[in-house]
Amino acid sequence: MSDQSVNLSTSGPPETVLPPPEPEAAHALQQALSTEGAARREAVAAVVARWPRYLDAWARLGDLGRDPVERYAYYRIGYHRGLDTLRANGWRGTGFVRWRHETNRGFLRAMRGLADTAAVIGELDEAERCRLFILQLDPAGIPPQG
Repeated sequence: MSDQSVNLSTSGPPETVLPPPEPEAAHALQQALSTEGAARREAVAAVVARWPRYLDAWARLGDLGRDPVERYAYYRIGYHRGLDTLRANGWRGTGFVRWRHETNRGFLRAMRGLADTAAVIGELDEAERCRLFILQLDPAGIPPQG
């Protein structure tokens, strides 16, 4: 006989859905992303400077980084700010944070970017930890960039 209890609940682990960004911030990011050429990075950086807690802006800035180390830094900031935001919204270290919820995507994009750039700069253990964490948060995984 086992001393472990079995959870027979059909509800499964809790799910966290982050709140939407301020409408003005979302609009500013969309405008920045529509900027052409090299000015796009500067426009997205201006959004981050104005709304430093906007997770998707950090992830998008990571996408626009000029080299792997810069991308890694932006993604890492987005990831850590994301953990803080998750905790502030009831996440207690377990449970789902699914891609299907648009408001979760900034955090998950930042984590995917962190995993990818960690691998590029040789931090293979961190890349693997991030990939496993992504699958724990959303077993369906995150669609590839593109």
